[in-house]
Amino acid sequence: MKLDILVFAVHPDDAELGCSGTILKHKAAGRKVGVIDLTRGELGSRGSAEIRDREAADAAAILGLDVRENLAMRDGFFKNDEAHLLQVIRKIRQYQPQIVIGNAFTDRHPDHGRASKLINDAVFLSGLVKIATEMNGVPQQQWRPDLLLHFIQDTYIKPDILIDVTEFWEKKMDSVHAYKTQFYSPDYDEENQTYISNPDFVKAVEARGRDFGKNIGVRYAEGFTSSKLLGVESLFDLR
Repeated sequence: MKLDILVFAVHPDDAELGCSGTILKHKAAGRKVGVIDLTRGELGSRGSAEIRDREAADAAAILGLDVRENLAMRDGFFKNDEAHLLQVIRKIRQYQPQIVIGNAFTDRHPDHGRASKLINDAVFLSGLVKIATEMNGVPQQQWRPDLLLHFIQDTYIKPDILIDVTEFWEKKMDSVHAYKTQFYSPDYDEENQTYISNPDFVKAVEARGRDFGKNIGVRYAEGFTSSKLLGVESLFDLR
C-alpha cells in the first residue's frame, strides 16, 4: 500500500496529541494515512505496554488510519544508529509516502527530540540508492518523501505552518482520550498521577489549539515546523 502521509511517533499517543486533527482532515479528503509508533511506551508510569497496544488500536479506529504499526524500539533507550535508522528506512520505502510527519525538534521528554533526529536522518538516507534494504526478502527501491514536517508537543515552538482543524477537533480529542490510562479519566485510579494525567494537561492541549487557531482566524489549528523553506503555488493559498 502506498500512503500519502506517514506519521512516525516515538510513543503511542504522540501522533494523537500532535497531529490527529491534520490526519482526520486529510482522511476526510480521501488521502491514505498511516502511523508508525517507534516504541510501545513501556516506560509509562500508568498502564502497561499491552494496554497501550489496545489503546493505540482504539485510537487508530477513531482516526480511520490505513496503517498502524509499532517498531517496538526500546522506550527511553533507542538510539539514532544504523540498526534503528534501517528500521525506519524500510518503512519509508515500503509505504513511499509523499509527506512524513515526525516528533518535535525538541521537547520536555528527551525521547521526542531524539526521535525527531532519527526520523529526519532516515528520511534523507532512504533516498540513497547505495543503502540496501529488503522487505520479506525482496530488495527495496530508494524513496525520499517530498516533505518532512514535525508536530509541536509540550514545549512551545513557533510553527512554520498552521493547519485549520476546527471541524475535526472533537474527534481528535476522542482519539486522545482513547488512551484511558495516560490521560485524566474518572474511571482510572488517580493515585498514580503523572504530568500528563493531570486534568490541566488536556486543557493545555485545547488552549494551544485555540491559540494556534486564533493566529489564522479559526477556532482550532495544529502547528508544524520544517527544517527547509516551504513554498506555495499562489499567494491566495495563504491566509
